[in-house]
Amino acid sequence: MAPNPDRVLIFDTTLRDGEQSPGCSMTQPEKLRVARALAELGVDVIEAGFPAASRGDWEAVNAVAREVHGPIICGLARCNRSDIELAAKALADAPRRRIHVFLATSAIHRQYKLNMAQEEIVRRAVEGVRIAREFCDDVEFSPEDASRTELEFLAQVVEAVIEAGATTVNIPDTVGYTVPDEFAEVFRYLRKNVRGIEGVTLSVHCHDDLGMAVANSLTAVVAGARQIECTINGIGERAGNCSLEEVVMALKTREAFFNVRTNIQTTRLYPTSRLVSSITGMPIPRNKAIVGENAFAHESGIHQHGMLRHHSTYEIMRPEDVGLTRSHLILGKHSGRHALRQRIKELGFELDDAEFNRVFEEFKALADKKKELFDGDIEALVLRVENGADGPWTLAELRTVTDSRSPAEAYVRLQHVDGRSVERTAQGDGPVDAAFKAIEAATGIDVVLRKFEVRGVTEGEDAQGEATVYVEYNQRTYHGSSVSTNIVESSTRAFLDVINRIELANQAGSRGRDERSGAERAAQAAV
Repeated sequence: MAPNPDRVLIFDTTLRDGEQSPGCSMTQPEKLRVARALAELGVDVIEAGFPAASRGDWEAVNAVAREVHGPIICGLARCNRSDIELAAKALADAPRRRIHVFLATSAIHRQYKLNMAQEEIVRRAVEGVRIAREFCDDVEFSPEDASRTELEFLAQVVEAVIEAGATTVNIPDTVGYTVPDEFAEVFRYLRKNVRGIEGVTLSVHCHDDLGMAVANSLTAVVAGARQIECTINGIGERAGNCSLEEVVMALKTREAFFNVRTNIQTTRLYPTSRLVSSITGMPIPRNKAIVGENAFAHESGIHQHGMLRHHSTYEIMRPEDVGLTRSHLILGKHSGRHALRQRIKELGFELDDAEFNRVFEEFKALADKKKELFDGDIEALVLRVENGADGPWTLAELRTVTDSRSPAEAYVRLQHVDGRSVERTAQGDGPVDAAFKAIEAATGIDVVLRKFEVRGVTEGEDAQGEATVYVEYNQRTYHGSSVSTNIVESSTRAFLDVINRIELANQAGSRGRDERSGAERAAQAAV
C-alpha cells in the first residue's frame, strides 16, 4: 500500500533507542507504563525493544505486544534468522506488529565493523527482509549509517530490500553527522533512482550529535519522508535522538509550510514527557523547547507588555496545546475528591480507582504540610503513584541527627516483602550520606555513588524536592528518584529505589542463569 502523502507516521523508539541512553534503563512495569502513555499519545508505531539483546528485553517486548493495543508494536533484529525468529515470537500476540531489521552499509562500517564487501551486504540485507516476511507482512529495513554511505550503493541496497518485500525503508543518520541540505539530497536521490520506492514508506531516524536531529528530520519530510523515528524528550545514545515533542509541534505549528499532519494528541505531550523524565531520572532542562519550564515563561518587560496585549506577540503556540496550564494555586487541604480528580484530568493524567485513592491519601497528607498546592505538586503525586514501588524493600522509618561538631547519624528501618524488618544505624558526612550508608548496611548492597541531584518541583518555601541518584554497581549504572517536601526523605527514598532496582536485576540474572544451566543439563542429557 502506497503511503499517504498528507500523513507523517510517528515511530516512537523511546523504549529501544531511548533506553540505550546511559542510566535510562527501565524495568518491565515501567516500560509498560511508558508504552500505554505512548498509545494514549497517538503514536503510530512503538519500537518496544531489541528482543535478541537479552531475556529481559524479549520479555518486555512480549509484554508490550500482549498488553498495549492501538499502535503497531515493533521489534528490532539483525539480519539473521535467530534474531528475527526471537522478534517474531516476542511480537506474536500483537494485533498489529512489525519486524525491523537492520544492517550497516557505510564504507566505515563495512571495513571496520563487518569486514564485508558490498555484494555480501546486499545479500544479507535481502535475506534478512525475506526471513522477516515469513513471519510478518509489515517489515522495515534500516541501512545503518546511511548518511555516510555512498549514494549509488545506498540506492542499490534500498532497491534490493524493496524487491525482497520491505514495506518501510528507514534512512538513519546513525551518528548525527549529516546537515539538512545534504540529507535532503539523499532522499531526493533515492526517490529519483530507486525503482519501486513510491510503493513503500520512507522513514527518517536522526541522532543529535551536532544538534540537528529535529532539523534533519523535518528536512527529510520536505524531501519525501513520511515516517519520523523519535523519542520522548529526545533521549537516546550519546547526545540523543530526534525529540518527538519538538518535531510534532514543528509540523503542527508550521502546518501551512509542511502540508502534512500527524495523529498525535498534542495535549498529551507534557504529561508523557514528565512520565518519561520521572521513570528514567533524566530531568527536563528548563529551556527545553515545548515541555521545559521556561518554554512559555516571559520575564522581559517588553515581552510581558506584548503578551498582555495579545499572546501571539511572543507565543507561536499555546501552552494548552501541549498539555500545560498556567494555573497557580490549585487545591488545599479542604479540597475534595471530585476537585482533585478533575485537576488530575486537566493535567492530562488518567488513573484507575485504586491509583486515584492512593493519590488522594497522599494529597491529603501533603496538604497538611504545605500551605499551597501547585500543579507541580499534583504531578509529582501522580507520577509517584504511577511509578509505584517496584522493589522488595520499603522505608518504614527514618530518623536523622545532625550536629556541626560531630558526624551526622541516621537510623533506618526497612521492610522486605518476605516479612523481614531490618534496622541499621550509620554515620556520615551529612544526614543524606548517613542514610545511604545505613541502607547499604541493611540490604547488604554496596554501590558507588556517581551523581546526586536535588531540584525543586514546585514553588515556595515548602516546595517539594525531587531527588535523583545515579550509582554504579557491577559495572552497570542504575538510577532512582523520589519526591517529598523533606529533602533528606526524598534523597533516602531515591537511594532505596536504586537498591530495589539492583536487587530486582540480581534476581532476574539469577533466574537467567538457572534457565541456562537447566538448558545445558537438558542438552547434555540429550547427548
